[in-house]
Amino acid sequence: MAGAYEDFFRAVNRDDGDTVRTLVQRGLDPNSRSPEGQTALHLALRDQSPRVAEALWASPALDVNVVNESGETALMMAALRGDLGWARRLIERGAKIHQVGWSPLHYAATGSEPKIVAMLLDRGAPIDAPSPNRSTPLMMAARYGAEASVDLLLARGADRRLRNDLDLDASAFAKLAGREYLLQRLDAAPR
Repeated sequence: MAGAYEDFFRAVNRDDGDTVRTLVQRGLDPNSRSPEGQTALHLALRDQSPRVAEALWASPALDVNVVNESGETALMMAALRGDLGWARRLIERGAKIHQVGWSPLHYAATGSEPKIVAMLLDRGAPIDAPSPNRSTPLMMAARYGAEASVDLLLARGADRRLRNDLDLDASAFAKLAGREYLLQRLDAAPR
């Protein structure tokens, strides 16, 4: 297997699913991390490399809950990229809906696909989950995410009054992003 690790990550970078599949079949761990601490599945989802993602998916040894150096999972990357199909597949294969700290719901709220936000909430993701700096999914949606995600989180009962370690609430997050059009909705929410 000399050189196989390097060949594996070169193949991941080129979306060369055939080489990835062959190396995994020969015994290379599909959960290996790159020198930068990224898992191959994380890279495939981040870089939209469908052939590599499918080759990895075919391996029974693939662990969908492996985290990269930043504590991110493949579900978090699919959620951030707005990839509803991969988010569903990962959940069906046992991806954790929630983790302490930055969670899949934070990433989904930051992303472009409100259906992923809804799917995670429907499966029990805590709506006001605090990140390490106590930012909530609603705060992330207010600054970065789709308007529909803000509306969905508010409709499902997200607490707009919560503040993070910098004493910012969701309205402050919207203001920082120049998204003043969200303020009326945020300020009118019941909690």
